[in-house]
Amino acid sequence: MSNKAIFLITMVICVTGCTRQPDPTMVSSPPADPVVNVYGKWIKESDGTIMQDPQTSGLTLWQDKLVSISDGSALPHQQRRLHLIEPASATLAPAGAQMTMDYTVRRSCFSEYLANEPDLEAIVADPADPNVFYTVTEDATRTGALSMRCQQKYQDTGSTDYPSLLLRLQLNDSGETHITHVRPLQFPAQLNVGNFPNDGIEGLAMAEDRTLYIGLEKDAAGLPRIFTVTLDEEFWKTQYFAEVQDPGLKLPVYQQGNHPINGLAYYKPENSDNHYLLAAARNDNELWIIDAAGRLPARTVLMRFYAPVEQRGADCEAAELMDNASIEGLVVAGNTLWMVNDPWKVNYLKNLQCPSNQPHYEAMAPLLFGVELQNHWFEG
Repeated sequence: MSNKAIFLITMVICVTGCTRQPDPTMVSSPPADPVVNVYGKWIKESDGTIMQDPQTSGLTLWQDKLVSISDGSALPHQQRRLHLIEPASATLAPAGAQMTMDYTVRRSCFSEYLANEPDLEAIVADPADPNVFYTVTEDATRTGALSMRCQQKYQDTGSTDYPSLLLRLQLNDSGETHITHVRPLQFPAQLNVGNFPNDGIEGLAMAEDRTLYIGLEKDAAGLPRIFTVTLDEEFWKTQYFAEVQDPGLKLPVYQQGNHPINGLAYYKPENSDNHYLLAAARNDNELWIIDAAGRLPARTVLMRFYAPVEQRGADCEAAELMDNASIEGLVVAGNTLWMVNDPWKVNYLKNLQCPSNQPHYEAMAPLLFGVELQNHWFEG
């Protein structure tokens, strides 16, 4: 093991979580579990070449494949597509066509933004409706202002000047993806979300009862938040604001530093009435386990992420410990938690140890990580 790895291991600090708001009647979060080693695979195209700068944001499960999506800073050919990944090999299916918009979306106030470089930041498959996905937008400041009519209609966002958009996607038998519906999200003023265009919604997770959980990077107090909307039969019959609710979940609290939510997944253990949200922050090598009923304090699982070294030199081991994995997508399949990273361009080369991995880091190539869920993570 390298000196850097030994140093990082000795410096790991277990963090105690508590409720977001001070409350002396609440019990503190369980202590962090032992550090979990998580090994990744480079995501590759079907021809074996490395995936080039997709800025993978979000991860979901569909027909035994993993599906990710690209944000607005990806290479142009990666944007507005669903990326289908074979989990065992981390190999991509051939890329489908870029998303198209149905008539009502093309006629909406948001068509110009959605047709160019939308900052799509999460993806979740509908658990009851085959071939339907939901995604959400974050930073729309690059697109310019809405028309005067649209500004007046959608100015009361409760957060950013340009509203965050929830999108319904339909994948047809030909592999084409259509944006069929769009609704802007509204945050009631009392939620104190703040105006942070590039620190907005980055996580989506959906329960069987059609509750959609929405993970926010930070609010006006600099804290991560989780909100909800219910996707009932009436939800997509309008393009007016969808108002989010605060379910009052208990998230970890830290004494210092930034700890946003960048990825979110839903999990209900077999033979259990409990259900959970799994969350990750891009700048933390941690997994948060959050009671979706809002009763229990969150649990923190510390993780060490390793990138594979496919061409080993004299001083290279089979895997190198990453400085920062930048996790932005999570999903549970069976008893496995899959995670995908969104290469953080200003920090990605800090991971470099073995020279043969330098082209991968320079290409902003993403990694797919898999780890087995542990039963004790979900014990109260």
